[in-house]
Amino acid sequence: MQSLLLLIDTVLSLFNWALIIYIVLSLLINFNVINGYQQFVAIVYQSLSRICEPFLRPIRRLLPEMGGVDLSPMIIILLIFFLRSLLVEYAPLLLR
Repeated sequence: MQSLLLLIDTVLSLFNWALIIYIVLSLLINFNVINGYQQFVAIVYQSLSRICEPFLRPIRRLLPEMGGVDLSPMIIILLIFFLRSLLVEYAPLLLR
């Protein structure tokens, strides 16, 4: 059971990093710091988009228009921190 909890924690941590990299990469592309048409950048951005967008889309539908500011990644990151803290808090109870 402990290995399952460790796996869940690792997956949540990896998704959190993927989301952060996706946000930073999209900002760098939008502000023309890096060229989004380069093959490597496009592949990384599309891969991260396929991973992150299914989780971001439902939250974007629930949030009101904020004038171009997207708060859905922040909400997902807060949910990940909440889930990871729940794992730490209730893991000793599950391992009995």
